[in-house]
Amino acid sequence: MLNRWNPFEFGNGAVVTSHLRDFDQLFQELTGQAARQGRELAPPTDIFETEAGVSLQVDLPGHDPKSIEVKVEKNVLTLRSERKADVAQKESAKRLERAFGVYTRSFKLPDTVDASKVEARYEAGVLTLTMPRKEESKPRVIEVKVQG
Repeated sequence: MLNRWNPFEFGNGAVVTSHLRDFDQLFQELTGQAARQGRELAPPTDIFETEAGVSLQVDLPGHDPKSIEVKVEKNVLTLRSERKADVAQKESAKRLERAFGVYTRSFKLPDTVDASKVEARYEAGVLTLTMPRKEESKPRVIEVKVQG
């Protein structure tokens, strides 16, 4: 059987590869490059659709609610928020894994949503946006009349 040769593997698989990864992590920690300063954030977002409308839930833990901006323009919903680093903690930190920086994301709203009635609420680190359907796009039941 032929095995693909990797110059960084000896005997026990990826031993050298894991050491290189450890060395890289140590270098990042010592030089401060492990801090995710100014990084573009991509918090998880869930989108739900019901008969009443559409809702979005965005995980934004640690964000100041005053920094959260929600804008609707030409049927595009744009979210913007910033999570700032604690400068005092940053100076004494040995390792920083929690991301901080600016979060911006846009969503094209479906034509069935009433963009003038979008509501936003922030609770327990989660931003929830509710967007009701336009009245004309809501399903309606049509009564069947029986003749005769």
